[in-house]
Amino acid sequence: ACPATPSTANYNNANLPDPFTFADGTAVKTVADWTCRAAEIKQLIQADEIGTFPPAPSSVTATYSGGNLAITVTDGGKSISFTPTISLPSSGTAPYPAIIAYGGLSIPRPNGVAIITFNNDDIAAQVNTGSRGQGKFYNLYGSGHNAGAMTAWAWGVSRIIDALEKTPSANIKTTRIGVTGCSRNGKGALLAGALEPRVALTIPQESGSGGTDTWRISDYINSHGTSTQTASEIVGENCWFSSLFDTYAKSSVNKLPFDHHMLIGLIAPRAIFAIDQVGIDWLGPFSSYGSLMAARRIYQALNATTALGFSQSSSHTHCSFPSQQTNALNAYINKYLLDQNVTADVTETAGTYTGQWPGTWASWSTPVLTA
Repeated sequence: ACPATPSTANYNNANLPDPFTFADGTAVKTVADWTCRAAEIKQLIQADEIGTFPPAPSSVTATYSGGNLAITVTDGGKSISFTPTISLPSSGTAPYPAIIAYGGLSIPRPNGVAIITFNNDDIAAQVNTGSRGQGKFYNLYGSGHNAGAMTAWAWGVSRIIDALEKTPSANIKTTRIGVTGCSRNGKGALLAGALEPRVALTIPQESGSGGTDTWRISDYINSHGTSTQTASEIVGENCWFSSLFDTYAKSSVNKLPFDHHMLIGLIAPRAIFAIDQVGIDWLGPFSSYGSLMAARRIYQALNATTALGFSQSSSHTHCSFPSQQTNALNAYINKYLLDQNVTADVTETAGTYTGQWPGTWASWSTPVLTA
Protein backbone atom coordinates (compact mmCIF):
# COMPACT_ATOMS: atom_id res chain seq x y z
CA ALA A 1 0.00 0.00 0.00
CA CYS A 2 1.12 3.55 -0.66
CA PRO A 3 2.00 5.65 2.41
CA ALA A 4 -0.64 8.11 3.60
CA THR A 5 0.06 11.73 2.72
CA PRO A 6 0.34 13.90 5.84
CA SER A 7 -0.61 17.57 5.96
CA THR A 8 1.86 19.70 4.00
CA ALA A 9 0.58 22.95 5.55
CA ASN A 10 3.95 23.71 7.17
CA TYR A 11 6.06 22.83 4.14
CA ASN A 12 8.62 25.50 3.19
CA ASN A 13 11.57 24.97 0.85
CA ALA A 14 13.25 27.61 -1.30
CA ASN A 15 14.91 24.93 -3.46
CA LEU A 16 13.25 22.38 -5.74
CA PRO A 17 11.48 19.71 -3.67
CA ASP A 18 12.91 16.18 -3.75
CA PRO A 19 10.76 14.02 -6.03
CA PHE A 20 12.27 10.89 -4.47
CA THR A 21 11.03 11.51 -0.92
CA PHE A 22 7.38 11.01 0.03
CA ALA A 23 5.61 13.79 1.91
CA ASP A 24 5.96 11.72 5.10
CA GLY A 25 9.75 11.57 4.64
CA THR A 26 9.97 7.99 3.33
CA ALA A 27 12.51 7.44 0.54
CA VAL A 28 11.46 6.26 -2.92
CA LYS A 29 13.51 3.12 -3.59
CA THR A 30 11.58 1.00 -6.09
CA VAL A 31 9.57 1.49 -9.27
CA ALA A 32 6.46 0.61 -7.24
CA ASP A 33 7.40 3.33 -4.75
CA TRP A 34 7.62 5.80 -7.62
CA THR A 35 4.14 4.81 -8.81
CA CYS A 36 2.88 5.68 -5.31
CA ARG A 37 4.91 8.88 -5.18
CA ALA A 38 3.65 9.98 -8.62
CA ALA A 39 0.07 9.44 -7.42
CA GLU A 40 0.86 11.53 -4.33
CA ILE A 41 2.38 14.32 -6.45
CA LYS A 42 -0.67 14.28 -8.73
CA GLN A 43 -2.96 14.66 -5.72
CA LEU A 44 -0.87 17.49 -4.21
CA ILE A 45 -0.81 19.38 -7.52
CA GLN A 46 -4.59 19.08 -7.81
CA ALA A 47 -5.11 20.22 -4.22
CA ASP A 48 -2.75 23.21 -4.35
CA GLU A 49 -2.51 24.37 -7.97
CA ILE A 50 -4.74 23.00 -10.72
CA GLY A 51 -7.95 21.82 -9.04
CA THR A 52 -9.69 18.46 -9.39
CA PHE A 53 -9.22 16.44 -12.56
CA PRO A 54 -12.54 14.60 -12.75
CA PRO A 55 -12.70 10.82 -13.16
CA ALA A 56 -14.01 9.38 -16.42
CA PRO A 57 -17.58 10.49 -17.13
CA SER A 58 -20.51 8.09 -17.28
CA SER A 59 -20.69 8.18 -21.08
CA VAL A 60 -18.67 9.29 -24.10
CA THR A 61 -20.12 8.76 -27.57
CA ALA A 62 -18.68 9.83 -30.90
CA THR A 63 -19.24 9.81 -34.63
CA TYR A 64 -16.73 10.55 -37.36
CA SER A 65 -17.54 12.07 -40.73
CA GLY A 66 -15.71 14.27 -43.19
CA GLY A 67 -12.84 15.08 -40.86
CA ASN A 68 -15.14 15.97 -37.96
CA LEU A 69 -15.07 13.98 -34.73
CA ALA A 70 -18.36 14.79 -33.02
CA ILE A 71 -18.10 13.97 -29.30
CA THR A 72 -20.87 13.94 -26.71
CA VAL A 73 -20.00 13.58 -23.02
CA THR A 74 -22.65 12.80 -20.43
CA ASP A 75 -22.16 12.92 -16.67
CA GLY A 76 -24.44 13.58 -13.74
CA GLY A 77 -27.48 13.85 -16.00
CA LYS A 78 -25.98 16.63 -18.13
CA SER A 79 -24.41 16.48 -21.60
CA ILE A 80 -22.04 18.62 -23.66
CA SER A 81 -20.81 18.20 -27.23
CA PHE A 82 -17.71 19.40 -29.06
CA THR A 83 -16.17 18.62 -32.43
CA PRO A 84 -12.40 18.49 -32.99
CA THR A 85 -11.29 18.29 -36.62
CA ILE A 86 -8.93 15.64 -37.99
CA SER A 87 -6.59 16.23 -40.91
CA LEU A 88 -5.18 12.92 -42.11
CA PRO A 89 -1.67 12.86 -43.61
CA SER A 90 -0.96 12.47 -47.30
CA SER A 91 1.66 9.81 -46.59
CA GLY A 92 2.13 6.94 -44.16
CA THR A 93 -0.03 3.98 -43.27
CA ALA A 94 -3.41 3.92 -41.54
CA PRO A 95 -4.19 3.86 -38.71
CA TYR A 96 -2.07 6.99 -38.28
CA PRO A 97 -0.41 8.41 -35.21
CA ALA A 98 -1.84 11.82 -34.35
CA ILE A 99 -0.96 15.05 -32.61
CA ILE A 100 -3.70 16.89 -30.73
CA ALA A 101 -2.94 20.56 -31.32
CA TYR A 102 -4.31 23.13 -28.88
CA GLY A 103 -5.78 25.96 -30.96
CA GLY A 104 -4.09 24.67 -34.12
CA LEU A 105 -0.58 23.50 -34.97
CA SER A 106 2.38 25.81 -34.30
CA ILE A 107 5.15 23.31 -35.12
CA PRO A 108 5.94 22.03 -38.64
CA ARG A 109 3.53 19.33 -39.70
CA PRO A 110 5.34 15.98 -39.61
CA ASN A 111 4.93 13.46 -42.43
CA GLY A 112 2.72 10.49 -41.74
CA VAL A 113 1.00 12.03 -38.70
CA ALA A 114 -2.63 13.15 -38.44
CA ILE A 115 -3.37 16.53 -36.86
CA ILE A 116 -6.34 16.87 -34.53
CA THR A 117 -7.24 20.52 -33.96
CA PHE A 118 -8.63 21.05 -30.48
CA ASN A 119 -10.50 24.28 -29.74
CA ASN A 120 -9.55 24.26 -26.07
CA ASP A 121 -11.13 27.71 -25.51
CA ASP A 122 -14.50 26.04 -26.21
CA ILE A 123 -13.97 23.70 -23.25
CA ALA A 124 -12.72 26.42 -20.87
CA ALA A 125 -12.41 30.11 -21.69
CA GLN A 126 -9.10 31.93 -21.10
CA VAL A 127 -9.78 35.58 -21.87
CA ASN A 128 -8.80 36.82 -18.40
CA THR A 129 -9.59 36.10 -14.73
CA GLY A 130 -13.23 36.93 -15.44
CA SER A 131 -13.40 33.82 -17.66
CA ARG A 132 -13.29 31.48 -14.67
CA GLY A 133 -16.05 28.90 -14.79
CA GLN A 134 -16.94 29.58 -18.44
CA GLY A 135 -16.92 26.91 -21.15
CA LYS A 136 -18.39 23.48 -21.82
CA PHE A 137 -16.47 21.74 -19.03
CA TYR A 138 -18.20 24.05 -16.54
CA ASN A 139 -21.55 23.61 -18.28
CA LEU A 140 -21.17 19.93 -17.39
CA TYR A 141 -19.59 20.16 -13.93
CA GLY A 142 -20.82 23.55 -12.72
CA SER A 143 -19.35 27.04 -12.94
CA GLY A 144 -18.03 26.66 -9.40
CA HIS A 145 -15.93 23.57 -10.15
CA ASN A 146 -12.44 24.19 -8.77
CA ALA A 147 -10.53 23.03 -11.88
CA GLY A 148 -8.57 25.75 -13.64
CA ALA A 149 -8.93 26.14 -17.39
CA MET A 150 -5.81 24.05 -18.11
CA THR A 151 -7.22 21.14 -16.11
CA ALA A 152 -10.48 21.39 -18.05
CA TRP A 153 -8.53 21.29 -21.32
CA ALA A 154 -6.65 18.17 -20.19
CA TRP A 155 -10.02 16.60 -19.45
CA GLY A 156 -11.00 17.49 -23.03
CA VAL A 157 -7.90 15.71 -24.38
CA SER A 158 -8.91 12.61 -22.42
CA ARG A 159 -12.36 12.72 -23.95
CA ILE A 160 -10.89 13.06 -27.47
CA ILE A 161 -8.84 9.91 -26.85
CA ASP A 162 -11.94 8.14 -25.47
CA ALA A 163 -13.79 9.10 -28.64
CA LEU A 164 -10.99 7.93 -30.93
CA GLU A 165 -10.87 4.57 -29.17
CA LYS A 166 -14.59 4.17 -29.93
CA THR A 167 -14.32 5.39 -33.55
CA PRO A 168 -11.96 3.19 -35.61
CA SER A 169 -13.30 4.81 -38.80
CA ALA A 170 -11.28 7.91 -37.90
CA ASN A 171 -8.12 5.89 -38.73
CA ILE A 172 -6.13 7.06 -35.68
CA LYS A 173 -3.65 4.84 -33.85
CA THR A 174 -4.73 5.63 -30.30
CA THR A 175 -1.55 4.22 -28.72
CA ARG A 176 0.52 6.84 -30.57
CA ILE A 177 -0.99 10.20 -29.67
CA GLY A 178 0.94 13.39 -29.09
CA VAL A 179 -0.23 16.71 -27.70
CA THR A 180 1.17 20.17 -28.39
CA GLY A 181 0.48 23.86 -27.97
CA CYS A 182 2.44 27.10 -27.71
CA SER A 183 2.67 29.69 -24.93
CA ARG A 184 -0.50 29.48 -22.78
CA ASN A 185 -1.57 26.48 -24.83
CA GLY A 186 1.89 24.99 -24.25
CA LYS A 187 1.20 25.16 -20.52
CA GLY A 188 -2.01 23.30 -21.23
CA ALA A 189 -0.39 20.66 -23.44
CA LEU A 190 2.17 19.91 -20.72
CA LEU A 191 -0.56 19.39 -18.14
CA ALA A 192 -2.48 17.08 -20.48
CA GLY A 193 0.62 14.94 -20.89
CA ALA A 194 1.05 14.78 -17.12
CA LEU A 195 -2.58 13.87 -16.35
CA GLU A 196 -3.48 11.61 -19.30
CA PRO A 197 -1.38 8.41 -19.44
CA ARG A 198 -2.51 7.59 -22.99
CA VAL A 199 -0.49 10.52 -24.39
CA ALA A 200 2.68 9.01 -25.90
CA LEU A 201 4.55 12.26 -26.66
CA THR A 202 4.08 15.67 -25.04
CA ILE A 203 5.41 18.69 -26.98
CA PRO A 204 5.07 21.94 -25.01
CA GLN A 205 6.35 24.94 -26.99
CA GLU A 206 7.60 28.09 -25.23
CA SER A 207 5.31 27.33 -22.29
CA GLY A 208 7.16 29.49 -19.74
CA SER A 209 5.99 29.90 -16.16
CA GLY A 210 3.12 27.59 -15.38
CA GLY A 211 4.53 25.29 -18.05
CA THR A 212 8.01 23.79 -18.10
CA ASP A 213 9.39 26.50 -15.76
CA THR A 214 9.54 25.97 -12.01
CA TRP A 215 7.71 28.54 -9.90
CA ARG A 216 10.69 28.86 -7.56
CA ILE A 217 13.35 29.56 -10.17
CA SER A 218 11.07 32.00 -11.98
CA ASP A 219 10.59 33.93 -8.72
CA TYR A 220 14.36 33.91 -8.18
CA ILE A 221 15.09 35.22 -11.68
CA ASN A 222 12.47 37.94 -11.33
CA SER A 223 13.74 39.04 -7.90
CA HIS A 224 17.27 39.33 -9.32
CA GLY A 225 16.34 41.88 -11.96
CA THR A 226 15.17 39.89 -15.00
CA SER A 227 11.48 40.50 -15.72
CA THR A 228 9.98 37.00 -15.74
CA GLN A 229 6.42 35.80 -15.33
CA THR A 230 5.79 34.62 -11.77
CA ALA A 231 3.00 32.84 -9.93
CA SER A 232 1.82 36.10 -8.34
CA GLU A 233 1.52 37.72 -11.78
CA ILE A 234 -0.09 34.74 -13.48
CA VAL A 235 -3.03 34.39 -11.07
CA GLY A 236 -3.94 38.03 -11.72
CA GLU A 237 -3.73 37.58 -15.49
CA ASN A 238 -5.88 34.55 -16.22
CA CYS A 239 -7.82 31.55 -14.91
CA TRP A 240 -5.44 28.86 -16.14
CA PHE A 241 -4.98 27.56 -12.58
CA SER A 242 -7.44 26.78 -9.83
CA SER A 243 -8.27 29.56 -7.39
CA LEU A 244 -6.80 27.13 -4.83
CA PHE A 245 -3.39 28.24 -6.15
CA ASP A 246 -3.91 31.85 -5.06
CA THR A 247 -2.93 30.99 -1.47
CA TYR A 248 0.59 30.09 -2.60
CA ALA A 249 0.95 32.47 -5.53
CA LYS A 250 0.11 35.49 -3.40
CA SER A 251 2.27 34.49 -0.40
CA SER A 252 5.17 32.17 -1.25
CA VAL A 253 5.61 29.39 -3.80
CA ASN A 254 8.23 27.96 -1.41
CA LYS A 255 5.27 26.53 0.52
CA LEU A 256 4.28 24.29 -2.40
CA PRO A 257 5.28 20.67 -1.66
CA PHE A 258 6.13 20.25 -5.36
CA ASP A 259 7.26 22.25 -8.36
CA HIS A 260 7.00 21.77 -12.09
CA HIS A 261 10.01 19.46 -12.40
CA MET A 262 7.72 17.03 -10.59
CA LEU A 263 4.77 17.83 -12.87
CA ILE A 264 7.01 16.98 -15.84
CA GLY A 265 8.08 13.84 -13.96
CA LEU A 266 4.47 12.62 -13.95
CA ILE A 267 4.88 12.06 -17.69
CA ALA A 268 7.79 9.65 -17.13
CA PRO A 269 8.62 7.20 -18.61
CA ARG A 270 6.47 8.44 -21.51
CA ALA A 271 8.20 10.88 -23.86
CA ILE A 272 8.36 14.66 -23.75
CA PHE A 273 10.16 17.03 -26.10
CA ALA A 274 10.08 20.63 -24.82
CA ILE A 275 10.64 23.42 -27.35
CA ASP A 276 12.04 26.65 -25.95
CA GLN A 277 14.11 29.70 -26.75
CA VAL A 278 16.40 31.93 -24.71
CA GLY A 279 15.48 35.29 -26.25
CA ILE A 280 12.39 36.18 -24.20
CA ASP A 281 13.08 36.91 -20.52
CA TRP A 282 9.38 36.74 -19.65
CA LEU A 283 9.42 33.01 -20.51
CA GLY A 284 12.16 32.38 -17.91
CA PRO A 285 14.43 30.19 -20.06
CA PHE A 286 16.79 29.36 -17.19
CA SER A 287 13.79 28.34 -15.09
CA SER A 288 12.70 25.97 -17.86
CA TYR A 289 16.25 24.64 -18.26
CA GLY A 290 16.57 23.91 -14.54
CA SER A 291 13.14 22.33 -14.39
CA LEU A 292 13.82 20.03 -17.34
CA MET A 293 17.27 19.07 -16.08
CA ALA A 294 15.77 18.21 -12.67
CA ALA A 295 12.90 16.28 -14.30
CA ARG A 296 15.38 14.34 -16.41
CA ARG A 297 16.69 12.84 -13.17
CA ILE A 298 13.25 11.30 -12.63
CA TYR A 299 13.53 9.81 -16.11
CA GLN A 300 17.04 8.62 -15.26
CA ALA A 301 15.77 6.87 -12.12
CA LEU A 302 13.19 5.07 -14.27
CA ASN A 303 15.85 4.05 -16.82
CA ALA A 304 14.23 6.25 -19.48
CA THR A 305 16.64 9.22 -19.47
CA THR A 306 16.52 10.04 -23.16
CA ALA A 307 12.70 10.01 -23.34
CA LEU A 308 12.92 13.56 -21.97
CA GLY A 309 14.43 15.93 -24.52
CA PHE A 310 14.50 19.67 -24.95
CA SER A 311 15.85 22.33 -27.28
CA GLN A 312 16.30 25.99 -26.34
CA SER A 313 17.10 27.98 -29.47
CA SER A 314 18.48 31.48 -29.83
CA SER A 315 16.06 34.42 -29.95
CA HIS A 316 13.14 34.49 -32.41
CA THR A 317 9.53 35.62 -32.60
CA HIS A 318 7.37 33.96 -29.93
CA CYS A 319 5.71 30.76 -31.19
CA SER A 320 7.49 30.78 -34.53
CA PHE A 321 9.49 27.62 -35.08
CA PRO A 322 13.17 27.99 -36.05
CA SER A 323 14.51 25.53 -38.60
CA GLN A 324 17.47 24.64 -36.39
CA GLN A 325 15.11 22.77 -34.07
CA THR A 326 13.56 20.65 -36.82
CA ASN A 327 15.92 17.67 -36.61
CA ALA A 328 15.54 17.38 -32.84
CA LEU A 329 11.74 17.59 -33.03
CA ASN A 330 11.61 15.04 -35.84
CA ALA A 331 13.78 12.61 -33.87
CA TYR A 332 11.24 12.52 -31.04
CA ILE A 333 8.25 12.30 -33.39
CA ASN A 334 9.90 9.58 -35.46
CA LYS A 335 10.79 7.50 -32.41
CA TYR A 336 7.75 7.95 -30.19
CA LEU A 337 4.89 8.45 -32.66
CA LEU A 338 6.10 6.74 -35.85
CA ASP A 339 7.88 3.85 -34.05
CA GLN A 340 11.07 4.29 -36.05
CA ASN A 341 14.30 2.78 -34.74
CA VAL A 342 16.10 6.11 -34.38
CA THR A 343 18.06 7.85 -31.64
CA ALA A 344 16.28 10.67 -29.82
CA ASP A 345 18.48 12.22 -27.13
CA VAL A 346 18.52 16.04 -27.15
CA THR A 347 19.32 18.45 -24.30
CA GLU A 348 20.51 21.58 -26.05
CA THR A 349 20.42 25.23 -25.09
CA ALA A 350 21.65 28.47 -26.59
CA GLY A 351 21.83 29.80 -23.02
CA THR A 352 24.93 29.95 -20.85
CA TYR A 353 23.90 28.28 -17.62
CA THR A 354 27.25 26.82 -16.57
CA GLY A 355 27.74 27.63 -12.90
CA GLN A 356 24.03 28.37 -12.37
CA TRP A 357 22.86 24.77 -12.56
CA PRO A 358 22.38 22.76 -10.47
CA GLY A 359 23.78 25.04 -7.75
CA THR A 360 21.70 24.33 -4.64
CA TRP A 361 18.47 24.01 -6.61
CA ALA A 362 18.45 20.22 -6.76
CA SER A 363 20.88 18.89 -4.16
CA TRP A 364 18.89 15.66 -3.68
CA SER A 365 20.37 12.45 -4.99
CA THR A 366 18.96 10.38 -7.85
CA PRO A 367 18.29 6.76 -6.86
CA VAL A 368 18.52 3.70 -9.05
CA LEU A 369 14.99 2.39 -8.63
CA THR A 370 14.76 -1.38 -8.32
CA ALA A 371 11.97 -3.45 -9.79
